[in-house]
Amino acid sequence: MRIAIAGASGRMGQMLVESVLSTDGLQLTVALDRAGSASLGQDAGAFLGRDTGVKITDDLAALAQADCLIDFTRPEGTLVHLEACVKHGTNIVIGTTGFDEHGRAAIDVAAQKIAVVFAPNMSVGVNATLKLLDMAARLLNSGYDVEVFEAHHRNKVDAPSGTALKMGEVVASAWDVALPDVATWTRHGDTGVRKPGTIGFSVVRGGDIVGDHTVYFCGPGERIEITHRSSSRVTYAQGAVRAARFLDGKHNGLYDMQAVLGQ
Repeated sequence: MRIAIAGASGRMGQMLVESVLSTDGLQLTVALDRAGSASLGQDAGAFLGRDTGVKITDDLAALAQADCLIDFTRPEGTLVHLEACVKHGTNIVIGTTGFDEHGRAAIDVAAQKIAVVFAPNMSVGVNATLKLLDMAARLLNSGYDVEVFEAHHRNKVDAPSGTALKMGEVVASAWDVALPDVATWTRHGDTGVRKPGTIGFSVVRGGDIVGDHTVYFCGPGERIEITHRSSSRVTYAQGAVRAARFLDGKHNGLYDMQAVLGQ
């Protein structure tokens, strides 16, 4: 299976390149980076001391040489790549977060023509955590206040994280409500007494934190905490590679990691 990597010179891109090169049945055929990047023309495996024969390029026509693109870049870049994937019939795994409604709609439209895995977090552990949250939210559906806490490195530009939003959506869905109707995004000054049934969000940005997420169910006399902590981006890369293999042979459709994991 021929794989393309977007943002191939970035931290996540390099992790993806390494994962593809070490996975049987996958072949790295395309490595993309933004126009003007100092990495253009370099071998995609140079950071590993390997000669892969794949030069980093900004030419999206190269996607014609790939069966699937894995993209963890930025929404504006991913949407450009998505359009090129549709043009060349290349499937795509999207781990990018921070899309607005327009971006999400574009992904929905593209999935009518190519196969797409779109998930805020590709980690198998995170997706197991989402299952636990659904179970807890159904059991703790009355008398418990829910808070979603997340922490990431200083360079992350969207907040709350896509994973935190997904966690909130899972709890809201278990309560049969829409997250925008019950979410509390900020608190400052005299906020008053907490409104029952709301879901609060707290965000930390600093240092090189890969990703911490905790959902608190705070009730009378007890507190339940469900936590996932990432110590390496390798879990995201491994999940993305698994998602790419899941798309092999598929021609269209929109899938999430629960589908990839057979849930």
